[in-house]
Amino acid sequence: MTYLEGVYWDLDGTIANTELEAHLPAFNFAFKDFNLNWNWDISTYIDLLKINGGKNRISYYSKINKNNSLSNEVLTKVHERKQYHYINFVKKNNVISLKRGVYRLINELYKNKVRQFIVTSSSKKQANLITNQLFKEFNPFEFIISSDDVQFHKPNPLPYLKAMKLSGIECSKSIAFEDSSSGLRSSLGAKLPTIYIPSNI
Repeated sequence: MTYLEGVYWDLDGTIANTELEAHLPAFNFAFKDFNLNWNWDISTYIDLLKINGGKNRISYYSKINKNNSLSNEVLTKVHERKQYHYINFVKKNNVISLKRGVYRLINELYKNKVRQFIVTSSSKKQANLITNQLFKEFNPFEFIISSDDVQFHKPNPLPYLKAMKLSGIECSKSIAFEDSSSGLRSSLGAKLPTIYIPSNI
């Protein structure tokens, strides 16, 4: 019989409700700072979630709005400003919550000595902030693989491949949890059995 030894969790939309609660307002704050005539509503943002990574979303939106296309230099600055607003918004406002049933499952896995890890497209700073807020002194995760740790992000399998190498756990004794199609392609590309629960936002 094969026993479960490791679980790899995506963060945004899988463990935590963050997209509409904090990421979306942070994007709009950054756009305002740069005097861009952009204001993403909920419908627009949900559609943009098919693009993985905040910088990639800004780039994509810039390209489809040819009258407001951004250079790579400006694109980078807008994304950095978005990250600044995200961190400050989360710190000042009690807006982040766990997805339903997630804490119970994470706690059960922890009690049964199943090792747990986070594999996310967010930055290390953002991921640490969210996990510290949600779990406080109880930290069930051995490590976080973030966008800062890999050259290629989801849907590329590299984030999961790096996590698997670091954990040393066989694929057959592991599972991943994902909520996005790009995350699913990433985990399956790394040959990880995956439980896919599409985000309900």
